[in-house]
Amino acid sequence: MRRQIHFVQLDEAIEECEGLLRTGYTKSGNWSLGQICCHIRLTIERNMDGYPRWMTILGIPLRPILRWLMLPRLLAGKSPNGVQTAGIFIPPNQLDDNVEVGRLKECVTAFLNSTNSMHAHPGFGRMSNDEFNRFHAAHLAHHLSFLHPQIENTDYNTVN
Repeated sequence: MRRQIHFVQLDEAIEECEGLLRTGYTKSGNWSLGQICCHIRLTIERNMDGYPRWMTILGIPLRPILRWLMLPRLLAGKSPNGVQTAGIFIPPNQLDDNVEVGRLKECVTAFLNSTNSMHAHPGFGRMSNDEFNRFHAAHLAHHLSFLHPQIENTDYNTVN
């Protein structure tokens, strides 16, 4: 069972991560909060620093289809479950939630403060920094939807 959760920007998603640290959580998916934060950080870092060439080349033929079919679904919070990610984005099993939330927060701060254009996403292509902000926020919302706060907090941007 997943929560319905939506973020417009990454800073909202970081607030949710920090809230889950405070309340504790139960998982209805495979990854812990630390693993989710690590996964998202790795994707944002590649967006800022560049993707491996093999990934960029493999994505070119599928880009128009993925951008047309999948990107709007992801941004609307209707991301499909079970989509496999590249091995470079799979987090290790034993990660400290506090450490990984902190690392993601630092990465998001660098991303939000960057004036450089981001590298094209292998599957979705080029986007403005603001569009990538919404993309990464939606990606994080998808993963966080599998974590349920142990104590409900009315400040959360969630519906259970």
